[in-house]
Amino acid sequence: MPFILNILHEIWLVTMAMAPYLLFGFLMAGILSAVLSKDFVRKHLGGRSWVQSLKAALVGVPMPICSCGVIPLAASLREHGASRGATASFLASTPQTGIDSLMVTYALMGLPCAVFRAVVAFISGIICGTAVEAVTPKDDPPHPTPAQPASATLKKKPVKRCLGMLEYVFITLPRNISKAMLFGIILSGLISGLVPENYFADQTTNLWLAMLLMLVIGTPLYVCSTASVPIALSFIKAGIPLGAVLVFLITGPATNAAALTTLWKLIGKKQLAVFLLALSVTAIGAGLLLNQFPIYTDASVYACHDAAQSAGWFEWLSTIFLVLVLANGIRPLREKGSAL
Repeated sequence: MPFILNILHEIWLVTMAMAPYLLFGFLMAGILSAVLSKDFVRKHLGGRSWVQSLKAALVGVPMPICSCGVIPLAASLREHGASRGATASFLASTPQTGIDSLMVTYALMGLPCAVFRAVVAFISGIICGTAVEAVTPKDDPPHPTPAQPASATLKKKPVKRCLGMLEYVFITLPRNISKAMLFGIILSGLISGLVPENYFADQTTNLWLAMLLMLVIGTPLYVCSTASVPIALSFIKAGIPLGAVLVFLITGPATNAAALTTLWKLIGKKQLAVFLLALSVTAIGAGLLLNQFPIYTDASVYACHDAAQSAGWFEWLSTIFLVLVLANGIRPLREKGSAL
């Protein structure tokens, strides 16, 4: 019984620590979705130079789209004229982060980790896109860009646009990530309950071995960027070096077994191999760099537990509201009767 209570306690602490930041991230994601239209994204991702990869990464980093949701959007980008390199850059950078994910990273792991994660996502997008473009034939024809209809969203009245944004913030977006988010929180509690603190540190874990382990775990696993953070926190508590945990934070959201088959069709077999190699090398390089800064591995990673234990009414209300939002996100949708 104490064992189960300890797991539930860990789950509650993580949820309470991240609730205000995740809700704020949802709100910022809604504003971003209203400002950046898909038409705008498509317009700037054509062409064959590294500039398109840079633009794709710049647009992709703040977008709150998971590794599953990014696939149809990337396919649409490709069909509307985006190059293979720009598509690869978008696919590498977008799932790693998002406004909601960065806020949760800040809440659970501190500001330096959140900033470093965003920078790495941006750089990895450029590297992956440039590498893919380098092995793409020069005569690879661009996809024709069809004429775009006028956006219906812009024609809506301000009140309807605001209501639509709120619906996206608290219903649509949570429905896309709630299952993965709850899975990540529960898994975090299980790891924290099963593995003693600093267990791997006591085993003198080799950094390279730990990074390869995180690479093997993260590449085929489906986990969204937001849900990966509490899992990463439990790895840190267990004594996995932070540099190795960063490898998981990069590869976990950016790749998964289901998405790789679609990637094969979008950018090609050879380009997919180069994409995975470039992403893996970037993740390991970033992990090695991050591990050179001991300040990131200080007790700040445990601050969320102290903050949750001394939480006030705002944190409690945020936690309750977040639980309701996530619960609604996993609630089965009622089938609508077909109109005859």
